[in-house]
Formats: sequence, C-alpha cells, structure tokens
Amino acid sequence: MSGTHEPTGLPAPTGTVLAFDFGTRKIGVAVGNTISGTARPLVTLHESSNAARFAAIGALIADWAPVQLVVGRPLHADAKEHAVTALAAKFARDLERRFALPVACVDERYTTQIAQIEREGAKRGRSDPGRDAIAARIILQAWLDEHATSAP
Repeated sequence: MSGTHEPTGLPAPTGTVLAFDFGTRKIGVAVGNTISGTARPLVTLHESSNAARFAAIGALIADWAPVQLVVGRPLHADAKEHAVTALAAKFARDLERRFALPVACVDERYTTQIAQIEREGAKRGRSDPGRDAIAARIILQAWLDEHATSAP
C-alpha cells in the first residue's frame, strides 16, 4: 500500500479506479479511469457494520473491476494526524488484504469543504450525489492528476 500522495516512479495501472472517502458513519465512493483521467461521484455507503460495509464494497469491486483503489488520508490543516487518520489507514490495509488490489492513500485535507461547495451547486437542477461521494471524487481526481503528470 502506498501511504503517501507522492509519485512512486511506477506507472499507474491502466483501467478503472475506485476511491473512498472514509468516515466512521459513512463512506463516499467515486469511480474514475486512468485512460480518461476523470473521476465522478458514485455512491455513499451508510452501512453500520464492518461486514455490511465490506460486502457493499465487494459488490462495487465486482461491478467495476478496478485495477487500483484510493483512500483519502484525513489530516488536520497543519498536516498532523488525528484519530480518524489511523482508522482510515486501517481501512486501507483491510481493503488491500480483502480484495488483493493495490491501495494508494491521498491527502484529503479540505475535500469535505470543497465537496460541500460543489454539492450546493449540484443541488441546483441536477441530482445530488452527496457530499461524501463528491469528496471521494476530489480525492480520486487528485490521484489521477498526479499520475497523469508523473508519467514519463
């Protein structure tokens, strides 16, 4: 599992990528593709038990057949870790172990605030995918942008 947002020097796998905005009560999910370099919000999972969460994630993985997973790494504004940082890291390790897919972690500072602003715009005439799914899209887009610019 890549625990940083920095390029590894290895090319990103080509194909579909799922990203997760981890939360203790819900998880935002986004889908994107390394070929198009774009991401979109997919769904917000509201399952309360770990078993139900991972079952829902397993169904998404079966449907989308991703080549890569990305998890947001929550940090304080000053880049210091907090309680949810450790929980998100555990979630990322569990994803990697359960689904045998590469998992990258991306700094997610300010994604919730940006997602809230985007969500307000989305409410005007379009369907509302939810703040957590939008935050997952922002996380994934950052990963896709980084890997597009770090390609040789």
